[in-house]
Amino acid sequence: MEYVPLLYSTFWALIPPVVAIILALITKEVYSSLFAGILIGGLFYGNIFQPGFSFERSILHVFQDGFIGALTDPYNMGILIFLVILGIMVALMNSAGGSAAFGKWAAKHIKSKVGAQLVTMLLGCLIFIDDYFNCLTVGSVMRPVTDKHKVSRAKLAYIIDATAAPVCIIAPISSWAAAVSGFVEGEDGFSVFIRAIPYNYYAIFTMIAMVTMILLKVDFGPMRKFENKMTATELVKAVETSDSEEEKGESEEDKDLRPGGVIDLVLPVVVLIIACVIGMIYAGGFFSGVDFITAFSETDASVGLMLGSICALVITFIWYTVRRVLTFKRCCECIPEGFKAMVPAILILTFAWTLKIMTDSLGAKEFVAGLVKQASGAVILFLPALIFIVGCFLAFATGTSWGTFGILIPIVVSTFAGVNNTMMIISISACMAGAVCGDHCSPISDTTIMASAGAQCQHLDHVSTQLPYALTVAAVSFVTYIIAGAVQNPVVPLLAGALIMVGTILGIKYLNKQA
Repeated sequence: MEYVPLLYSTFWALIPPVVAIILALITKEVYSSLFAGILIGGLFYGNIFQPGFSFERSILHVFQDGFIGALTDPYNMGILIFLVILGIMVALMNSAGGSAAFGKWAAKHIKSKVGAQLVTMLLGCLIFIDDYFNCLTVGSVMRPVTDKHKVSRAKLAYIIDATAAPVCIIAPISSWAAAVSGFVEGEDGFSVFIRAIPYNYYAIFTMIAMVTMILLKVDFGPMRKFENKMTATELVKAVETSDSEEEKGESEEDKDLRPGGVIDLVLPVVVLIIACVIGMIYAGGFFSGVDFITAFSETDASVGLMLGSICALVITFIWYTVRRVLTFKRCCECIPEGFKAMVPAILILTFAWTLKIMTDSLGAKEFVAGLVKQASGAVILFLPALIFIVGCFLAFATGTSWGTFGILIPIVVSTFAGVNNTMMIISISACMAGAVCGDHCSPISDTTIMASAGAQCQHLDHVSTQLPYALTVAAVSFVTYIIAGAVQNPVVPLLAGALIMVGTILGIKYLNKQA
């Protein structure tokens, strides 16, 4: 008989991630806070405070089922390999001078801080295939540019994070669209995803809020302090750091090599994008006769991204050595450099995955699913707003938006399928929006972790500065879902919410002036 802890599917299942998050925000120390949450989850699994408590079961669960289970999971390992390869490619581009050359080129064409932020956002919107890929690529390309225009690393991390998952969740061709389509059982998943896009308010309003804040030069909360700290002295330091990265590792045997150009950054990035797209459709069976859309909906993102990034790395090696911007020896030296740069992100991801295993083993998903089912009959018109809030909380506590999709979308489909298709679409959108919002806010979310890594920003600085922005958009989205549940029309709530969002930013700007 399969073992089930006594606290399974109760409120206590949510305590481990809540403790980890609170400790992280208080102590500003991620690793120990996550481990504390994991340890509490293990103790609950072993039935602590009960007569039959087994310390051995708790410890084995933490390390054998938890850490070892997370690191031996094929999907997780594929993501870690992809992460390491991207770190190596960033090290290669820096060493070849491609990043510095792009920074100099951009400095001539991007004349303002506003322009630097808008270009970063535009690049983030263009890389809509996968959020992991988005975070690391945009960060490595735009970091030298935003440094030179006095954009804080915290603001860069926010822009990266706000154009990663929010873009992927409204892009029909993305790993996220594939995941959502797979959770809509008994319906045409891809068609449902397309129809849900106009109701995906958190993603849409995040874009509107970001553009408005950039154009009006509005910052608030902790972010305002970080932006004000970017003084002329720190600007000089950022430029010097960028220049030193270009010269790093130069030896006598490198003197006859030609200097790297913009093409030495652009080409590897373009090859990486194309290779990852091909890798994802390959993993979905496209080359075995499956059509393009189905291949994307059935792909294994970790396999596709891993294969695509490996191909891109080999091509980048060949490109740099043939062009003689790097020696083969120097290319090989970038391998451990790139790996070391990604160690903090890998550690946090491993802890976050292990914490998720703890909450899953305690039945957190089943507990939340039960709450939603109980409430669905009584407050049917308010259900989209309720699902949005539940999705936010669940994704925040567990650090996974895809897991939230898997819990809530089947409940929505079973509640509304064949009864009210419009309300089903709105509620599925609310689930997706809430999952992205909670994922956006959570310090244990892998996307949040990768946005910090891409911007080379302290992780908890990114979390604390992003939280007020995300909560502001979440509040507007919540009100909009109440309107959507009442009118059940895609146009009216979207226009109303967009006006409320812009008005809110204008109000914040006015309050900043009065302060």
